[in-house]
This record gives sequence, C-alpha cells and structure tokens, in this order.
Amino acid sequence: MAILIKTPREIEKMRDAGRLLRKVHDALTPMIQPGLSTMDLEEIAVKKIAELGAIAAFKGYHGYPAALCTSVNDEVVHGIPNPRRVLLEGDIIAIDCGVVLEDYYADAAVTHAVGKIKPIHRKLMDVTKAALDQAIRECVVGGRLGDISASVQEMCEAEGFGVVREFVGHGIGKAMHEEPQVPNYGQRGKGPKLKAGMVLAIEPMINAGGFEVKVLQDGWTAVTLDGSYSAHFEHTVAITEDGPQVLTN
Repeated sequence: MAILIKTPREIEKMRDAGRLLRKVHDALTPMIQPGLSTMDLEEIAVKKIAELGAIAAFKGYHGYPAALCTSVNDEVVHGIPNPRRVLLEGDIIAIDCGVVLEDYYADAAVTHAVGKIKPIHRKLMDVTKAALDQAIRECVVGGRLGDISASVQEMCEAEGFGVVREFVGHGIGKAMHEEPQVPNYGQRGKGPKLKAGMVLAIEPMINAGGFEVKVLQDGWTAVTLDGSYSAHFEHTVAITEDGPQVLTN
C-alpha cells in the first residue's frame, strides 16, 4: 500500500485536530494524582472531547471500549480505563488518546508520574521522551524511515532499556492507521525515503527491562513479560520542506 502524501491544507486540518488533542491532554495532566481511577480520567477526556466538538478516535475502533488507553506501570499500551484501577503514589501511567476533527485524525501519548516515583522510572520516562524528540529530528525530506526507527533504538538500548517490537508507530491522516509502519528499532539508511507531506505518528514504547510483551485475556492490554515498568510517548508529526512539524504540540 502506498504512503499517502498530505497537501498543506490537509496538514493544517490535522494541526487543528492536534491542537484540540493537546487541550484534552492538558485537561488530564493536573488530575493525575493518587486516589484517582483510570475511569475518572476517561470521563474527563470524554467530556472534554465533546466540549471541543471532536470525536474520540479510539472508542469503537476494532471494538475498543474507551476514548483513552490508560496503561499503568507494567502495562505497555492499550490499558482499558477501569473504575477499580486506582492510581497509587509511585505509579506511572501512559495516557494515549486520539481525536477526529473534520475527518482528520491526530494521535498523541504522554507518560506521567503519579506522585514521587523511583529514580529508574523517572529515567525511563526521560529517556523515552528524549528518544521521541530525537526521532522527530530525523523527520527530514530525503532521509529514510529507518533513520527514525534506529534513532529510538540506539538511544534507549544505550541506557539498558528494552525497545518493544510488537507495537509500532504508523502513518496517519483520514484514517488512524495508514502506511507506513514506524518501528522503534531498525537500521539507518533503510526503508522508504521520507518525502514532504508524509505525516507519521511516532511513538516509542520502551520497557525498563526486556522488550518482550504479552497481551492479557481482555484482548487489549499489553504488559511487559518480565513485569518491568514501561513508558510511552507519541506525537503526530508532518514532514515538510521546512523540517519536521509536530502537529500535536
């Protein structure tokens, strides 16, 4: 399947969706504290998305039941909000959310500390975020998709962290998942050439221990095989002649 090239007008529409998605994340951030349940966060997000006039992209997608993915501690991705999952001091939680505005998608994830966390988990979060920032810098016309993937792997493995293989980033536009897949591991100089108008959801999913994961019986929640904590950061990024533009800032 071909990689779709977006027009400047389409990128502006995606930027509008991204700006709105950022407001959803901003509404959630101050609420993340011990004693709150992941379902409480879901309810805040659902209300905010409706208030802003958008559609929750995840709800109903392949049967997924919620607007947010709330992945706590050893949960890597696709944690389902639950009123019984109450946040505790020392937890970390990755909140992944997508919205649709006027037919265009935006997708972004942020990992948050709940109160005071262990230094290793702070480092995990910092390195994962730094890896996303570095991957975005690789989004230049004439580069290769492998440059993006390799930059994440190089940074995270150098710190002793595991780079998840089973889940990857993706192209995004009028569908949430478009070509190409954007792995967080790979070789520089390999893969499709990066062109102006490509829009990618880049999302390092990094484990404090090994890279292996398994999916729980709910069919959605992925956890680390060794029980180590996992961090996840994501932005929707447009490749342009003027360099990378983060649409979900």
